[in-house]
Amino acid sequence: MEKLLNFLNPDQISTNTEDLKTYGQDWTRYYQPNPKAILFPKTTEEVQKIVKWANLNKQKLVVSGGRTGLSGGAVAKDNEMVVSLEKMNQIHALNELDMTIHVEAGVITEALQQHLQEKAYLFPVDFAARGSSHIGGNISTNAGGIKVLRYGLTRDWVSSLTVVTGDGEILKLNQSLVKNATGYDFRHLFIGNEGTLGIITEAEIRFTHPHGDLQSLLLAVPDLDSVMKIFSLFRKHTSLMAFEMFTDIAMNHVAKSTGLPKPLATDAPIYLLVEVEKTTEAAEEDILKCFEVCMEQNLVVDGVMSQSAEQAKIFWRFREDITESLAFATPYKNDVSVKISNVPEFMQAIDAIYKKEYSEFEVVWFGHIGDGNLHISILKPKDMLMDDFIKKCRQSDLALFDTIKKFKGSISAEHGVGLSKKSFLNFTRSEEEIIYMKKIKKVFDPGLILNPGKMFDA
Repeated sequence: MEKLLNFLNPDQISTNTEDLKTYGQDWTRYYQPNPKAILFPKTTEEVQKIVKWANLNKQKLVVSGGRTGLSGGAVAKDNEMVVSLEKMNQIHALNELDMTIHVEAGVITEALQQHLQEKAYLFPVDFAARGSSHIGGNISTNAGGIKVLRYGLTRDWVSSLTVVTGDGEILKLNQSLVKNATGYDFRHLFIGNEGTLGIITEAEIRFTHPHGDLQSLLLAVPDLDSVMKIFSLFRKHTSLMAFEMFTDIAMNHVAKSTGLPKPLATDAPIYLLVEVEKTTEAAEEDILKCFEVCMEQNLVVDGVMSQSAEQAKIFWRFREDITESLAFATPYKNDVSVKISNVPEFMQAIDAIYKKEYSEFEVVWFGHIGDGNLHISILKPKDMLMDDFIKKCRQSDLALFDTIKKFKGSISAEHGVGLSKKSFLNFTRSEEEIIYMKKIKKVFDPGLILNPGKMFDA
């Protein structure tokens, strides 16, 4: 390891016990971190030297960003070295003509959002972990979030990438061209690959103009069938920005955790948070009309429209504070997706399985229902040992993913495959696809040093 000091300063290498624990894991807590050391490169060239050194020494590497993942993708449990990109956090040139901005991989998502906001622009990929997640991690997992309905995924905002492949080559991908019909676009192989093919060090990110004023509605809904009818109504007659769902169980946990009073007088099994952009003068009238139709058709039993930005923020807290409010129960989490039209039938099928086979579990549903993405959190019973809890949750995964397969959905909508879902990859991907994924891995990472054991066993 002393040869690393030929190109890294002593303060760029840590074997401190606390650092090993902190940088050796992500938000999953099912794996014991056990990295050999933490490396803190400051440039793409330093990352390249680390990768070449690792190949010569057959040293496995795990890339670390903001470590907000929930699938174990950034866990170093087998004496790997962690390559933390947090010191590569510079925001470089903004190009107003091309509407792109050059950033390093360690830039925090919220820092980029704020930087562009100060210049009257918008980076629209947004989610609750914005204050911790890194742009490089967002790209490596193709992060989605709460605005996918309007703005799409991270993939849609990546104009160019600089990556260091697993064998230490630096690739500059696409050069921010809008049109580039010259063969394979390798940029898209590195988006969503969870650091298994290379290390993303820099990117040029597209941005856009800010949206107009927003109106938020919090709706109490009597049943799942009503949810898609409400979605269809608002999507047809308004400019939808977000369409989020959570259950009464989630609402109660947030209220208890935050002390916030419930914003609606009527209880319901399901709540919707609908955000609409007021694009025209008649927009508020259209929103109100949709709300009235929902009430008239008994699709909604209670609801309220935000009267101020501050009130809208409170509505959003009931959605965005769910994860934090459940932390006390060490939840086992799944992040899945099906076609939007299949959401009610899928939820009913899974809910029936949990109630019949796993009645001791408290199951919390929430998600970006407007794009078919559902989050399922199983809360650990107080009297159940963690090992027993994980074992039983893993058992329940078989039923969940088997149902996902029947609905032709995905076992991971946003959080990636990582360690926790790799054994279930065949529920979403065909055998032929997995074979080709392994072949691609060996092309870009022939020494198999990058993020070993993640996504699949190469």
